[in-house]
Amino acid sequence: MTDDRGNALVSFTRGDEETPPGDAPLPAALVALWRDGRVLMVFDRYRRSWELPGGCIEEGESPRQAAARELLEESGQVPDEPLRFAGYAGFVLAPDRRAEYLAVFTGHCSVARDFEANEETTAIAWWDLLEVLPGHVQPLDAHLALLTR
Repeated sequence: MTDDRGNALVSFTRGDEETPPGDAPLPAALVALWRDGRVLMVFDRYRRSWELPGGCIEEGESPRQAAARELLEESGQVPDEPLRFAGYAGFVLAPDRRAEYLAVFTGHCSVARDFEANEETTAIAWWDLLEVLPGHVQPLDAHLALLTR
């Protein structure tokens, strides 16, 4: 699976959260938060596209902590229970063909909280993976959401 910028999702490894792949960096974490069969997508102000909430792992932070923090910062949403580890997504990023991994987490939310636009995110949507969202949906994020369903 490749996006319009040439970034490729080359693997998705389920398994042990405590043993990340060691052959490339793990700089970020993503969250697929589900509610009534729909996944939460955030509209990124800078990339002008719908994406799964997530972002960089800060110094001293675990991938799980980064996922929970980014979910709250970007969307204002909180899962009903602690996030579950879904797997490590392996990417080859354009244009320099750099390899890296993202930790992917998933969870459920029974009550959607109010959303306020912020520095990164201008809107959120609960998406069924089929309907057309206004604007561009990142295909790699859509595929990762499907893998967590």
